[in-house]
Amino acid sequence: MFIEVDDLVKEFSITKKKKGIKGAVSGLFRPEKINLRAVDHISFGIEESEIVGYIGPNGAGKSTTVKMMTGIMHPTSGTVSIGGLSVHADRKKVVSDIGVVFGQRTQLYWDLRLGESFELLKRIYQIDSKIFNHNISVLNDVLEIGKLMDIPVRQLSLGQRMRGDLAAAMLHNPSVLFLDEPTIGLDIQAKRAIRKFIADINRLKGTTVILTTHDLDDVEQLCKRLIIINEGRLVEDGPLQAIIDRVTPYRYLVVDTVLPLQDLKHPLVKAIKKEDTCFWMKFDKAQISASKLTMELMQQYPIKDIRLKEPEIEDVISEIYKRRVD
Repeated sequence: MFIEVDDLVKEFSITKKKKGIKGAVSGLFRPEKINLRAVDHISFGIEESEIVGYIGPNGAGKSTTVKMMTGIMHPTSGTVSIGGLSVHADRKKVVSDIGVVFGQRTQLYWDLRLGESFELLKRIYQIDSKIFNHNISVLNDVLEIGKLMDIPVRQLSLGQRMRGDLAAAMLHNPSVLFLDEPTIGLDIQAKRAIRKFIADINRLKGTTVILTTHDLDDVEQLCKRLIIINEGRLVEDGPLQAIIDRVTPYRYLVVDTVLPLQDLKHPLVKAIKKEDTCFWMKFDKAQISASKLTMELMQQYPIKDIRLKEPEIEDVISEIYKRRVD
């Protein structure tokens, strides 16, 4: 396994605040400390060249996990290794082989031109000039950063800055790219460009990508595998389609009839709604296939059109988030 997270725990000590003036005075002289467990015994492995979505509701522990996986934060207990190296014991070696982008923070230098930021990172990572120029050329093809090189970072739009951050994270040819909310606040066109970059860099370079996001379009378009956490605990880990099938085994049929009908019935179907000649129906695909159901309905009713609709990924993730974590 290329990336291994083993029994990871992170606790924070926080001060419990009491009500009223008396409580405030008491807290000032005799503060009561409590431990908050943000990540609770999480374990998983990631193969080389995977794109994995690491998602969960706000406060679930996603960013805390990523910070421990990148060596920014030390775990309370547990270990993380990348390519056989401990992220914390061999931090310098590991850092030289990973790229990190936090959507709400930039690694670019605010008062420098974008090109100057790249030159500075070249020196920090000790990148050979030939490799650096080649990488800039490749990244320009994917991200179209050439026209931004002479613009000060502070004058870049959010979408342009994000492209600059992605390029900066890939300058030293990392084998792993951590992306924390890379499309947050971006418009549709910018999101499309970022998603294309992630897919291209994975395809062209075999880069392993760990993606945390609240934008489920990112997940649907990029990730074949999901790891889902809630309240600091791992609650789902597997192929996206397998999770969808397990959590929401039902599918929808939208049936248009030639003439208005009073009803449209089938023993394995539940009617959802009706609009004139259009019927929405719900069925469990484990009980009957869509093709068999379609054939049986067409034999019984004068049908003009039938459309199969998969469950929305938002509905699937919402169902998982609603579960109580025991």
